[in-house]
Amino acid sequence: MNDNSFQPNQKILLAEDDNDMRRFLAKALQNAGYAVVSFDNGLSAYNRLREEPFELLLTDIVMPEMDGIELARRATELDPEIKVMFITGFAAVALNPDNHAPRQAKILSKPFHLKDLVNEVNRLLAAA
Repeated sequence: MNDNSFQPNQKILLAEDDNDMRRFLAKALQNAGYAVVSFDNGLSAYNRLREEPFELLLTDIVMPEMDGIELARRATELDPEIKVMFITGFAAVALNPDNHAPRQAKILSKPFHLKDLVNEVNRLLAAA
C-alpha cells in the first residue's frame, strides 16, 4: 500500500457529457482509490448531490440541462465544504468573474494527462 495523503474511498461526483471522457476519468480515479459516481449531465449530478455528500465535484463546464458552473454553485450551496474542480476546454469561461463560479474552484484545462488529473485531485483533497 502506498503512502498517499488521501483517505481511501473518498467520494467524487463526476459530471461529464462526453461518454468516452467520462469513462476514462472515472477509471483513472477509481484506480487511484477513489469512489466515483458519474453522470452525463449537471441536473442528474445535482440530484445525486442532494442525496449524499461527496468530497469533490469534478465537472465539465459545457453540458446539457445544467452547466458545470451552475452545478458547482448549487453544490457549494448544499455543502460549503465540497471541493470543486472544473475540467474544460474553455478555461476562460470558468475564469470569467461574471459567472459566479466558486472562487476556490480548481480548473484543469483539456487536454490533460490522466496522471495530472489524479495528482490534482490528490492535492485538492489532501488540502482538506
